Amino acid sequence: MTITQPDLSVFETLESEVRSYCRGWPTVFDRAHGSRMYDEDGHEYLDFFAGAGSLNYGHNNPVLKRALIDYLERDGVTHGLDMSTTAKRAFLETFQNAILRPRDLPYKVMFPGPTGTNAVESALKLARKVKGRESVVSFTNAFHGMSLGSLAVTGNAFKRAGAGVPLVHGTPMPFDNYFDGQVPDFLWFERILEDQGSGLNKPAAVIVETVQGEGGINVARAEWLRALAELCERQDMLLIVDDIQMGCGRTGAFFSFEEAGITPDIVTVSKSISGYGLPMALTLFKPELDVWEPGEHNGTFRGNNPAFVTATAALEAYWADGSAMEKQTRQRGEQVEQAMIAITEENLADVKEYRGRGLVWGLEFHDKERAGRVAKRAFELGLLIETSGPESEVVKLLPALTITPDELDEGLRVLARAVRETA
Repeated sequence: MTITQPDLSVFETLESEVRSYCRGWPTVFDRAHGSRMYDEDGHEYLDFFAGAGSLNYGHNNPVLKRALIDYLERDGVTHGLDMSTTAKRAFLETFQNAILRPRDLPYKVMFPGPTGTNAVESALKLARKVKGRESVVSFTNAFHGMSLGSLAVTGNAFKRAGAGVPLVHGTPMPFDNYFDGQVPDFLWFERILEDQGSGLNKPAAVIVETVQGEGGINVARAEWLRALAELCERQDMLLIVDDIQMGCGRTGAFFSFEEAGITPDIVTVSKSISGYGLPMALTLFKPELDVWEPGEHNGTFRGNNPAFVTATAALEAYWADGSAMEKQTRQRGEQVEQAMIAITEENLADVKEYRGRGLVWGLEFHDKERAGRVAKRAFELGLLIETSGPESEVVKLLPALTITPDELDEGLRVLARAVRETA
């Protein structure tokens, strides 16, 4: 079979050099359905990327697509700022009944703007407004977004350098197992909080990911998260959980912090909340924190009504019946873990570690450049995977939650082959 070279000229001549994913996947995609993408020449790719976690229910999910088409065909409101609309009401009622009430979560819902970094910015602003303090503690290898406030609590040096200005009012602390278990949890954090000579301004809040996706699939233990929540309560700091990539069922439960049995003060949600890849974000917080003045934080596209429609359809289809989706994700996760064990045993000298929860997994190599070679070879074999970690040293698996066991097996076999062929 002869593979023609795709015409990428307009992208290379007109689009900014800032583009990134297209460099690793040099083709022109045309169609997508479920866990498959197709380029304009008809080549098929199995998708273990899922829009960086924005497509937990797959591409063009038929249930969500039907709801969206019906809404558009009846001339439903598309753009509504923060006006009250039937689409927003349906989402809020469904979110309350399917997600918040069954988990006994008291949160108010804020629509801060349509992206994850909008949600993080609003969470940081709210925490500072409530506590009257500026400093926010984050963790090593954290990623919270690309706008300036979010970058200030992000660890990656390359991304931080893109800001062009000093990033202030953020203080990094060691994430779980940063010292390979050699140092007691929060020893440094508690010491400098208590020491009047430490130079640390009293933080307003702590922001954390339960699983650091961009940071290299670093999984926080449930006991570490519980200890962090207790520390925040003792020290009068708000706990913000960034659930933008790991929420909406990615780790099993709808919220990734459920397993730890904690109730964060503020939660940021985006990516797969719309279910269809449409821009949408939420900032959730305890009612007593709702000290906003009307319009104090806003955004033109915070009322993305088509996203409300697909979000409602996703909640009704996958979360209204209790724990079925969670159980399926855990089963698929066990399937991935068995494949990771087999790949590791076949490549003992090369694989440093595999780690993950639910349907987010990482495979780290001793050779930091190996992950990039594996991802490149996987693309040539028809599998879309990305890399993560501070030096792109981890192969990251992020398939749709709706992927079938056969599709998962197919992709994992391709991954194993890509690892073998890049030795």
